[in-house]
Amino acid sequence: WYMLTVLLAFGCHALIVLPAILHFIAKKNPLHFAQAMSPALLTAFSSASSNGTLPLTMACVEKRAGVSNRVSSFVLHLGATINMDGTALYEAVAVLFISQMYHGAVLPLDQQIVVALTALLASVGAAGIPHAGLVMMVIILQAVNLPVEMQGIILAVDRVLDMCRTSVNVWSDSCGCAVVARLEARGSAGSVEGKPSVEGEV
Repeated sequence: WYMLTVLLAFGCHALIVLPAILHFIAKKNPLHFAQAMSPALLTAFSSASSNGTLPLTMACVEKRAGVSNRVSSFVLHLGATINMDGTALYEAVAVLFISQMYHGAVLPLDQQIVVALTALLASVGAAGIPHAGLVMMVIILQAVNLPVEMQGIILAVDRVLDMCRTSVNVWSDSCGCAVVARLEARGSAGSVEGKPSVEGEV
């Protein structure tokens, strides 16, 4: 049930939330964009490293999805460092699962909020390498007074979930890149339309 919950969270974010952002904000077809990014997503899944996948992600975004190097070289490098949607989702679910195993009851709402916020902040500092989320999870466990050794409960399935969350991270970075490219293009068009004439400038 723990694995299914994590995979369901990944599925909702990767198949509903991010495609909606692509469609309504970036004005791109989510299916076509996913096909363009498929080599990077498959590499992220197999390697469980968003940093290791970064060169291929940039190549797919620029050559297959049509995003300029000016945008991708900034957004993807930044996203591979701080934009860890999948890691944040995973750590929140994992800590809530560990707390239920340890206490035998659901955490109070205030502590659930602490878990969500701490998972968000910890995911920003997580490195884009395999199993980096486990290291940052220590911070969240300590924030709600759970023993760090309880991580051993989830170690057996962490590799599979790590592969999935890395794919979500790379997919999120790619979608963010498309959104920034769209907003930049819109801003550039607006600045050109609003530019005064030569006579007006003189």
